[in-house]
Amino acid sequence: MKILVVGSGGREHALCWAIVKSPKCKKLYCAPGNAGIAQIAECVDIAAEDLDGVVAFAQQSKIDFVVVGPEGPLVMGLVDRLDAAGIKAFGPTADAAILEGSKIFTKDLCAKYGIPTADYEQFDECDSAKEYIIRHHAPLVVKAEGLAAGKGVILCRNDNEAFAAIDHMMTERAFGESGDRVIIEEYLEGEEASFFALVDGKNAVPLVSAQDHKPVYDGDEGPNTGGMGAYTPAPVVDDAMAKTIMDTIVKPTIEAMAEEGRPYKGVLFAGVMITKDGPKLIEYNVRFGDPECQAMVLRFKSDLLGALLACAEGRLNRIRLKWHKETALVVVMATKGYPGYYKKGMEIKGLDKVNGAENVVVFHAGTKAEGDRILANGGRVLGITARAPSVAKAQKQVYAAIDKIDWPEGFCRRDIGWRAIKR
Repeated sequence: MKILVVGSGGREHALCWAIVKSPKCKKLYCAPGNAGIAQIAECVDIAAEDLDGVVAFAQQSKIDFVVVGPEGPLVMGLVDRLDAAGIKAFGPTADAAILEGSKIFTKDLCAKYGIPTADYEQFDECDSAKEYIIRHHAPLVVKAEGLAAGKGVILCRNDNEAFAAIDHMMTERAFGESGDRVIIEEYLEGEEASFFALVDGKNAVPLVSAQDHKPVYDGDEGPNTGGMGAYTPAPVVDDAMAKTIMDTIVKPTIEAMAEEGRPYKGVLFAGVMITKDGPKLIEYNVRFGDPECQAMVLRFKSDLLGALLACAEGRLNRIRLKWHKETALVVVMATKGYPGYYKKGMEIKGLDKVNGAENVVVFHAGTKAEGDRILANGGRVLGITARAPSVAKAQKQVYAAIDKIDWPEGFCRRDIGWRAIKR
C-alpha cells in the first residue's frame, strides 16, 4: 500500500516510524514531514492544513490510505475531503472532530448524556466572566473555547491569576478567535492521566494510558506547553480504572456522538482526572497525543498500520492488540525561550552518538535538514524516547542519551516521570 502521513511533528515521526515497519506499507510519504521523517519516508512540501494540496497529492500519487496526525486539518475537514475523493483515511470527520474543536460542545455533550466532568460555565464577554470569578473564587480553570496548540488551559490558583487569564484570552487575544469564548471550570483534585482508544464508529478498543508533563519547568512550574515529556503506562490507571474510564467516559461518548449524528472514527484521547469520586473527563483530543504517541509506539507490538486500517474500515471487533509490558518514556528537548519567543536555525550535533542505542529512539519534531546538518526549526524540537523495565530505568536511559547531544540552545525538563518514581 501507498501510505501518506499528514503532519510535521514528533507524533508524526513516531507514526511513520511504526507504519514503515508494517508489511502492508510499500511506500511511505509524509506532508510536510521533518528532517527525521525524511530518513524513513519521502517528504512532500505540502502544509498539513493545505487541504486542497493534500487531496490533490493523494489523488495524483494514488495513495491508498492517509493517516492524519494533527488536530487542525481534522477540525477543518480533511477526512471529509478525502472521503469525497474516494481515498481511505484515518481520523474523524469535521462533525466528529468538534470534540476537540469546541470545548463548549464537549462540555454540553457531557452534561446532556451524564458523562462525568467538572462543573462549568461559558462566557463570551469579559466582564461577566470576571463577575463569575468574584462570586466563586479560585482555584479555577480557565479554558479557551477553540484550538490553542495545547496551551489554552490555565490553572488559576487565585482570583488575580484568573482575571489575568481572562484578559490574556479575551482582551489580548493570545489564541485569536479560539479565545473569543471561554469556559471557567471547577478545579478538580486528583491525578491527571491520558487515556487512548481506537474507535470505528461503533466499536472501541482501549490502547494504553500515559501521563504528560505540560508545564515547561521542573516541578510542574511555569506556563503550559504542548507537552515536555510523557511515559506509559500511567500507574494510576490500573486495569480496573481503565475499565471504569471505558464504561463511564469513552463508551458513553461514542454512543452520544452516534446519537447526535456525528459518528466517531479514529483515535479518541481522553484527558481524565482521577478523583476520589472516580475518573472525570477534563477534555477530549481527536488525535494521538504529542508527546504521548512517541512513548506509545515503543510499546506497540502489533502492526500499527493494520490497526489503523481496521479502525477506518470498521473492523475493530476483529483485532487484538499486543503490547510490550515494559515502560516507555519520552523527554522533549525544546529551544530556549519556548513556549514564548525562540530563535530558529541553530545546529544540533551529536545525534549520531544517540541513534542506534539499544531501545532508544530520537523522534524529530521542529527540525529541518541543511545538507548533512540538522537545524532546530521550532519550539519543541526532539523527543528522546526509551523503553525499559521501569520508569526509573527508562528515565536514566533517556537522560544519558540527552547528555550526548550537543545543542547549547536547547533545554529539557530533568524530572520527567517523577510521579511514577515517587510512587
